[in-house]
Amino acid sequence: MRKWITCYLVLAMVVIGVVPSVNASFLSSETMKTTGSDRTFDLHTARMALETRLVHQRLVDLGFTAEEVGARLAQLSDQQIHQLAQRLNDVRVGQDGFGIVISLLVIAGLVVLIYYLLHHQVVVQ
Repeated sequence: MRKWITCYLVLAMVVIGVVPSVNASFLSSETMKTTGSDRTFDLHTARMALETRLVHQRLVDLGFTAEEVGARLAQLSDQQIHQLAQRLNDVRVGQDGFGIVISLLVIAGLVVLIYYLLHHQVVVQ
């Protein structure tokens, strides 16, 4: 019985630990006015991301000029622009690395604890 309870608790802790973190914040009224299909807002989001130094340098390294990137961006449909803007909003560079390390340490600790508990028998006389 103890073995089943231990396995259940370990499984429950793993499931609870896998839940992704949710970030919430206040939205400005300007953001609330725009709809998801607003091409100008999505183009602005894409251009702001392309203007960052790191992205610009990577595009130059790949052999693209700013004019080529602008021309390709103008050729995209409304749906493609919206999809690009959504994906750019989802990109978080270097985030959740600390959480993954902590999760792995907790899992390793639980494995060691379970191993210790299962291999030591308590004898009551």
